[in-house]
Amino acid sequence: MKIREAIKGVRPYQAGKPISEVKRQLGLDDIIKLASNENPYGCSEKVRQAMISAVDSINLYPDASNYELKKALADYLGVKTSMIFCGTGSDLLIRVLCSIFIDKDDEIIMGDISFQRYEDSAKIMGGKVVKIKMKNHRLDVEGMVNAVNDRTKIVWFATPNNPTGTIVKKDELLWALDNIPKDVLVVIDEAYKEYVTDEDYPDTIPLLNKYNNIVILRTFSKAYGLAGLRLGYGIANEEITQYMNSVIGPFDTNLIAQEAGIAALKDEEFLKFIVEKNDEGRKYYYKEFDRLGLNYIESQANFVMVDTGKDDMDVFNKLLRKGVIVRPGSLFDMPGWLRVTVGTMEQCQRFVKSLEEILRGE
Repeated sequence: MKIREAIKGVRPYQAGKPISEVKRQLGLDDIIKLASNENPYGCSEKVRQAMISAVDSINLYPDASNYELKKALADYLGVKTSMIFCGTGSDLLIRVLCSIFIDKDDEIIMGDISFQRYEDSAKIMGGKVVKIKMKNHRLDVEGMVNAVNDRTKIVWFATPNNPTGTIVKKDELLWALDNIPKDVLVVIDEAYKEYVTDEDYPDTIPLLNKYNNIVILRTFSKAYGLAGLRLGYGIANEEITQYMNSVIGPFDTNLIAQEAGIAALKDEEFLKFIVEKNDEGRKYYYKEFDRLGLNYIESQANFVMVDTGKDDMDVFNKLLRKGVIVRPGSLFDMPGWLRVTVGTMEQCQRFVKSLEEILRGE
């Protein structure tokens, strides 16, 4: 059996530990998970009811064209339905983009501390990954643009960036788009867009009218609370969208996910509630980290990176024993740091209390 050489260099993605695994390993019952940037409040009641109604049609295949979902997204975004593609989360869409644009020895450009799946998906296609060092925990946009060469096929801008939570600002993005060759794809990954409160965050949808080489990725997994349904979507020019729809499987977006997405877009009050609660949680973390004398990165997402000043794996394991699951920074090449999701206020308080006890040696 001959395995492609490109596959041998791909490392498995390490997701946040599930609650069930920690229960089995440590025999704990009271566990909170702040490791995977999930919405702690779940989905809206309107979405719940839409999913319950959809169960009656579960024996039927979903609409392969995603017509109603695309129409709802088009109306919400102010674009044509022919500019939208959908799939099982942004993760799939990232892989499909690489399968369309990356050949052996082609290059992608990304931040050296950013979403691992850009790298994995390029390597699967035999591509090479050029990582540009961060500047003050932010993507070095100028450095990324200057690294573009004849082999570059995709430049990845995660904004807010995972795991640092920082954004690419308006003037930075416009400068980049004006200076990146038009035959190089620019992917703007906005998985955490709904949580952003910084007024300098760019409105990317209108940019589609000027730049034909951009793809915008978004998801229902985070603010909308639908991570378990795996529903992501992208917006691009009609040519790119046509190719995406040719490669994405006809039934990759399941029936319940389609109905849930449509309902989620209609519940603006729920989204407003989630954003407000997330902002409260972020500010609480900042206040407590300041009190504890810990460095942290101000975030525009639903997580915060905090520097414990200690062995992050040791702190991570001690937190596990206290029933608190986070992500150790070593997984992101940030030893000593932890990435912690903004949970409910009760969960945030429990994390801070547990962390403080560990830092005191308790």
